[in-house]
Amino acid sequence: MTRLLSGCFGLMLAGFSLVVTAQQAQFPPLRVHVGLVNVFVNVTDAQGAPVAGLRQQDFSIYEDGRPEKIAVFEQRAEQPLSMVVAIDTSGSVRKDLAVEKRAAREFIHAMLRPIDRVEIVDFNTSVHEAVPFTSNLKQIDRGLSHLSKGPATALYEAIAFSAEQLAPMHGRKVLVLISDGGNTVAGTSYQQALEQAVRAQAMIFSIIDLPVINDAGRDIGGEHAMIALSQATGGQYFYEEDGDLNSAFERLSEQLRAEYLLGYYPKHLALRRRSYHTITVRFTGPKASRFHLSYRTGYYTGQNPAEERYGPEDGGPNAVDIP
Repeated sequence: MTRLLSGCFGLMLAGFSLVVTAQQAQFPPLRVHVGLVNVFVNVTDAQGAPVAGLRQQDFSIYEDGRPEKIAVFEQRAEQPLSMVVAIDTSGSVRKDLAVEKRAAREFIHAMLRPIDRVEIVDFNTSVHEAVPFTSNLKQIDRGLSHLSKGPATALYEAIAFSAEQLAPMHGRKVLVLISDGGNTVAGTSYQQALEQAVRAQAMIFSIIDLPVINDAGRDIGGEHAMIALSQATGGQYFYEEDGDLNSAFERLSEQLRAEYLLGYYPKHLALRRRSYHTITVRFTGPKASRFHLSYRTGYYTGQNPAEERYGPEDGGPNAVDIP
């Protein structure tokens, strides 16, 4: 009887072991990331030129107004870049489309490295993915030569779509937005587009097309919206003046080559009672009054596919695998 019970118990243990092994094979380990918050910062001088050679002690960082300790400091031009180039192909900017496509092509050819990925999006009445993420320049050129056209402008939908595309990517995430700023398609609001971009950690660099130079005849509200989107996400904005789009792309290239990464672990987790948290970065080094800092001004916490807190694959050193 004792041998029978012992045998049954052994079979039960073996069966339990097989179940656990099967479950482990079916479900990968759960990765829990300790919350490193990463902030990309662009520093420019009074002439708008990027400032290089800065040190960690030249910066201080605050979350919700409280000081935080900088745990990671790097100049990250060498980090992989995921970039969406979203081009307005609606009727209001149609006259400049050929120039925009040519300038975008030259910019991508100059910027793209084997480790980088670019996606081309065009938007008019609706949003289209012309080229999925790739480093293949021939594929990018073909996509730029076959953009769709339409009468209206789904600007905010294009921003939300681009942010969704960028969300799962690692490293630096940039949305280059070429438009006059007008949004004439209902559905996605400005606030929804901004939230998607912030959640994806996408920096918006706006290139503002001026189809009408006279202030009385152009969409000033749209311009201001593009400027605000860039400022809130840590990007920059540039005006396309007199068809000179190449100079705007040159300044954009300079900005992307001179980014700093500041990372910190929030000390005040117990005080959190909301999902959005503000970020403030200050330059404390010499000539502070002469420099301008661009960075994302906040982030969201909570359950979201584009979680703002991330781990080792994006530069954060702390992660734990739980089987």
